[in-house]
Amino acid sequence: MEVRARLRYLRMSPRKVRLVIDMVRGMKVSAAAHQLEFLQKEAAKPVLKLLKSAVANAEHNHKLDASSLIIKAITADGGPTLYRWMPRAHGRATPLRKRTTHITLVLTDGKADVKGAHSAASKKRNEHKSAADTSSAETKKTSAKAAASQRKVPIKSK
Repeated sequence: MEVRARLRYLRMSPRKVRLVIDMVRGMKVSAAAHQLEFLQKEAAKPVLKLLKSAVANAEHNHKLDASSLIIKAITADGGPTLYRWMPRAHGRATPLRKRTTHITLVLTDGKADVKGAHSAASKKRNEHKSAADTSSAETKKTSAKAAASQRKVPIKSK
């Protein structure tokens, strides 16, 4: 079972928020909450609030146990930018971009969804390895043929 929660129009740059969410992606909810509580980044507060909201939704709406929840996916996408101007010397002005962020959080109970994702990823990885092995073998054969054809045979003189 997946539970989604979204925080929209957060008045913080997506780049700053991504530093925080990259630390908690894939963690259990309890470990992620502990990590966010003591993290010395301003973006940790709204991300922690969103995480607590998602857990409350999972418990109330879907009757899931909070101790079994895992952060399956968390993304920070850019929202609309507020354009402002700052006065500078000699009558000039420089632009200011006040960025906003949309954060999407997906929690899962860690049963079928995560196992399926891991097995699909491992299958794809194994296919890629086998394709790389066959291509390297073919490359070795062609390079051996090319080397043999480039060898110079001494010409016998009479």
